[in-house]
Amino acid sequence: MTSSLFAVSSGSLARRISRNVKIVYGQREIIIGSCAPVVIQSMTNTDTADVIGTAIQIKELARAGSELVRITVNNAEAAAAVPAIREQLDKMEIDVPLVGDFHYNGHTLLKEYPNCARALSKYRINPGNVGQGAKRDTQFAQMIEMACRYDKPVRIGVNWGSLDQALLARIMDENAQRTNPWSVQSVMYEALITSAIENAQRAEELGLAGDKIILSCKVSGVQDLIAVYRELAKRCDYPLHLGLTEAGMGSKGIVASTAALSVLLQEGIGDTIRISLTPEPGGDRCKEVVVGQEILQTMGLRKFTPMVIACPGCGRTTSTVFQELADNIQTFLRDQMPVWKKQYPGVEGMNVAVMGCIVNGPGESKHANIGISLPGNGESPAAPVFIDGLKAMTLRGESIAEEFQSIVLEYVRSHYTPLTPVHVEN
Repeated sequence: MTSSLFAVSSGSLARRISRNVKIVYGQREIIIGSCAPVVIQSMTNTDTADVIGTAIQIKELARAGSELVRITVNNAEAAAAVPAIREQLDKMEIDVPLVGDFHYNGHTLLKEYPNCARALSKYRINPGNVGQGAKRDTQFAQMIEMACRYDKPVRIGVNWGSLDQALLARIMDENAQRTNPWSVQSVMYEALITSAIENAQRAEELGLAGDKIILSCKVSGVQDLIAVYRELAKRCDYPLHLGLTEAGMGSKGIVASTAALSVLLQEGIGDTIRISLTPEPGGDRCKEVVVGQEILQTMGLRKFTPMVIACPGCGRTTSTVFQELADNIQTFLRDQMPVWKKQYPGVEGMNVAVMGCIVNGPGESKHANIGISLPGNGESPAAPVFIDGLKAMTLRGESIAEEFQSIVLEYVRSHYTPLTPVHVEN
């Protein structure tokens, strides 16, 4: 075998070359484009007019790891609330940039509420929802004018559920003239891509700099998304935002998003992502952020939080002890990261193994920074702990979980140099 067979796994994946867009709030600066890491976004589902409720959800999303948060700006009350939301976030020391999501009346809201236009760090415009007929060009131009006036980047986000019908009709007419007409599916793909690129070009003609534009062409089907973005990536050099427009609930939404985005990211396509999960009733909105992080981290594209390796269990591991310990440690690590990421550079790359029996337990534990091999059925009631490949100790008794958590804490304190003195909660 030659080493070239393993080129993909030997380092970071090659990225499609694109322009770089800068998004700024205060001292916070995020670069979206080929030179920068793939950025994770999320979106609130609160009524934006509810200033406190929206600010609290933004805080939760930001603490979970969302690097941009999009909010709905759909009426006068929402637009008026945006500066107050920004103020509340500043009081809570949450510097995440806000993206305004505009449909139908964005041209009016941005003009009549200039403080909203200023408070947002980026605008999202859906070209299929800016107006019909003669009004469409005028209202699109008004939104681009506001972006130019306040020096804001724009995502031109095309969606197949709200595609510009005039453009679609034009492309259908063109297709009818072909000797061998395209399929209906291909016509839809072409309409999505053409809408995104033509509106980006129009925005540049209106004065918006090319490095202020991000594109997206969102659909709900996995194969549709892959086909559209492959072609879009060939035909422009704008940064691209990835995501299924409605991924769905639970495991279906997670699997669909992972299947689609992983293929594109593996091919170097995609500069920012959102996992559009439908929360279960009363469910945690932050789950979409965690899923996005885990896609990027398991692909080796970024590191967000220490990863826990755990076995699935089998007939040797009927005890739930290792499952509970793995869950507790994963939750503990994620909860600590808001502090650790500021104080212990590199800790997000740490690996922890929690294994359930002797078959793979010691071996997997040796490959991790810290690993514990809990006893399976019929095994000696002892749990060896491995640190950086070497057996360091053996734990026994009822307090294994607490002792192992303390070992993890001590490893972080001793192996990652703190930037400033910090108190880490036990």
